[in-house]
Amino acid sequence: MAGYDIYFKESVWKDARKIPKKDLRNIMAKIKSLAENPRPEGCEKLTGQDRYRLRQGTYRIFYSIQDSKLTVWVVKIGHRKEVYR
Repeated sequence: MAGYDIYFKESVWKDARKIPKKDLRNIMAKIKSLAENPRPEGCEKLTGQDRYRLRQGTYRIFYSIQDSKLTVWVVKIGHRKEVYR
């Protein structure tokens, strides 16, 4: 399987500034793994959207997959309490 390229929506970097470094390292490792398998065990497709959600501790990573271009776009990272308000 060919690897996917990972891209970040610009607003993701604002989200990342609020996250402690230890947690951010784990989140980035999880995102990096999406290059090899964009639909890992535990990811959930969001109802009515072409996006997926992946958990990393108490944080959520929201992303979309473009299989035709072999790309993954990370669109939001947030604490579970923040993203469900």
